[in-house]
Amino acid sequence: MVRNRLKEIRMREYLMNQKEFSEKVLKLSLSTYNPIEQNKSQGNIETILKIAKALNRSIEEIWYMV
Repeated sequence: MVRNRLKEIRMREYLMNQKEFSEKVLKLSLSTYNPIEQNKSQGNIETILKIAKALNRSIEEIWYMV
């Protein structure tokens, strides 16, 4: 199973709610971002790469196997 650290990153480093974070930082709609942060969807590879690039992190720093 794959999980992510997006909520942790958002809360600890950006101090934003999901809507602000998704739209201002990631340039994604809340409806796209919310299921990814909640680990209900992993998103497609393009979205994953966009998130990693926007956060200036590698994919492995955000997503991990459990």
